[in-house]
Amino acid sequence: MAVYQHTYQHYAGVTTPLWSRFLILPRYAFQGVFQSKLFTGLFAICFAPLLVMTILIYFKHNTTALAAFGLSVSDIGFNINGFFFRVFTNIQTGFGFLLTVIVGPVLISRDLSNNALPLYLCRPLTRTDYVIGKMSVIGFLLSLITWVPLLLLFFFEAYLEGASWWWENLFIARAVLVVSWAHIILLALLATALSAWLKWRIAASGALFAVFTIPTPISIMVNEMFSTNLGTLIHPSFVLNLLMDKLFRLESGMLPDWMVPPTWSLWASLIVLALICVGLLSLKVRAYEVVK
Repeated sequence: MAVYQHTYQHYAGVTTPLWSRFLILPRYAFQGVFQSKLFTGLFAICFAPLLVMTILIYFKHNTTALAAFGLSVSDIGFNINGFFFRVFTNIQTGFGFLLTVIVGPVLISRDLSNNALPLYLCRPLTRTDYVIGKMSVIGFLLSLITWVPLLLLFFFEAYLEGASWWWENLFIARAVLVVSWAHIILLALLATALSAWLKWRIAASGALFAVFTIPTPISIMVNEMFSTNLGTLIHPSFVLNLLMDKLFRLESGMLPDWMVPPTWSLWASLIVLALICVGLLSLKVRAYEVVK
């Protein structure tokens, strides 16, 4: 049949559900991410603390294994409690920050540099789907080293200790989940926003480091000069660590008590920072950029 005799027919095959179309972006992004030997090596190292954590929990409840080393339960100088999980949660979120520094700066900048956004957005993919798809790259990677294994280890400890420990320490599971997702969402928003505005990878990575380091002297100086705790709210690292202490029901030793703002203001600080990132993304993630 000649070409001109062909008539248009609507596609009658199976279509992808609207809610899951953003998943196409991380699927192809992971192929490029794990081509980097540096990233693959760092990603493997991220599981070392979790292995140590598993061994500690196992030895804490295995008298036979301890006896083989000439030890007893009383010789072990730690308890499996909120502080124990807080330490390892802090380690894993720290590794998550390093992974974000490597992966985040190129998530959107490459598409902008190569004028690829029109190709994405001319398909049944909205700007929101595009941003969520890029953020999910960080979300999936950080979930694999934070709340997913930490909750599995919490259940492992609860299985060994019994139902009473589970009920008394259920707040630990909640703290792990909330803290991990607070880090994941904030890092994903910051990384994508900086990637959209700073197309040079080194500049975006440096800016991400700066967000968590430069405010340190500024926030302390503001608190000291004006005898207030509002300066703490401009430091994302201080805010996240203070929330971590509160959720794990621990006393904060990072700052004096008078520098610790109320819990609601800590959450408000993170929400404001997240909204700023969303605003920056909405300004930059467009099919076409008008240059005056």
